[in-house]
Amino acid sequence: MLHLLLVIIYLAFISLGLPDSLLGSAWPVMYQEFCVPVSYAGGISMIIAVGTIISSLQSDRLTKKFGTGKVTAVSVLLTAVALFGFSISHTYVALCLWAIPYGLGAGSVDASLNNYVALHYASRHMSWLHCMWGIGASVGPYVMGYALTHGKGWSIGYRYIAIIQTVLTVILFLSLSLWHRQKTNSTKESSEKSSKPLSLQQIIKISGAKEIMVTFFCYCALEQTTGLWASSYLVLQRGLTVETAAGFASLFFVGITAGRAVSGFLTIKFNDAQMIHLGQGIIMCGIVCLLLPFRSTGVLLGLVLVGIGCAPIYPSIIHSTPQHFGADKSQAMIGVQMASAYVGTCLMPPVFGFIANHINISLFPAYLLAILALMVIMYEKMLLKVKIDKKQ
Repeated sequence: MLHLLLVIIYLAFISLGLPDSLLGSAWPVMYQEFCVPVSYAGGISMIIAVGTIISSLQSDRLTKKFGTGKVTAVSVLLTAVALFGFSISHTYVALCLWAIPYGLGAGSVDASLNNYVALHYASRHMSWLHCMWGIGASVGPYVMGYALTHGKGWSIGYRYIAIIQTVLTVILFLSLSLWHRQKTNSTKESSEKSSKPLSLQQIIKISGAKEIMVTFFCYCALEQTTGLWASSYLVLQRGLTVETAAGFASLFFVGITAGRAVSGFLTIKFNDAQMIHLGQGIIMCGIVCLLLPFRSTGVLLGLVLVGIGCAPIYPSIIHSTPQHFGADKSQAMIGVQMASAYVGTCLMPPVFGFIANHINISLFPAYLLAILALMVIMYEKMLLKVKIDKKQ
């Protein structure tokens, strides 16, 4: 039963990634059909992000009241309904309205599943699960591409993913009893049930909470900024062709997905803090390569290294949350960490866009370096505070 539940959680992570890249894949066709500017994709993304922030902050309250299994099943159902809504939308306003349940569902399932895995499974599973998310995010555009190239239209592409999400929803509801049987740590189970949901003010007062929130903010800001602006930097600053730049930029995501697959094996030997330090060091090496005056080789190596370096950080921070802050507070902490991540994702890439537009896009590596430096400082401060707090 334990292994069956793990398989279901793996499937849930794949499904979590499937819709994430659909909008970007289909938007070149969608915006023309809806007769809106190409920049309007940002509005839909922002609505989804706000929904994920809200639901992430509520994940502690929802999980303690209904349990991880029910929250996950209902959240995936919300995303399935929202994706079907996208597929039948004929106006931009309708897309914006369907983006609300999509964001609320995505944030809840992300925070709840991450906390459940952090409490009940080894660190390697966290890395492999996030690798599954990468697989889902990679498959999504292929599904959309299939629909578009076969003349079925973008709406059918969304409908295909909605059907997959619906099937998973049924599986999740049928598996609810498995979640209750998972009692690998009775102390953690009892503490989860007995503790009351924490308010945002209470969470922020926890020793090390603000530091880990900033750490997560910085990580997701760095990842999203790299993914969004790497191609533009390669074209405008390094003089590569658009086709070559797109190929090079994709290696960043390949690095993350492959890195998480390898990280799962490395966690057998190294603990979470060591994996995070390793990732930060590799990112530093990648940024240095981007700063070197090579036209293609250094840039190619740099983007791969930044991707590989990013790989262990997200899952290791999540997995170490119960250890640092206690099982009774882990869901609340992971919720605010997720919210911080989404804020970083929304805020920092546009900030660099402003810098690139009004100063120079050549500052791309320096911008990443500044974010990395703040991430390292905040993570070390968190470790120090948690260490002192445990001694007391």
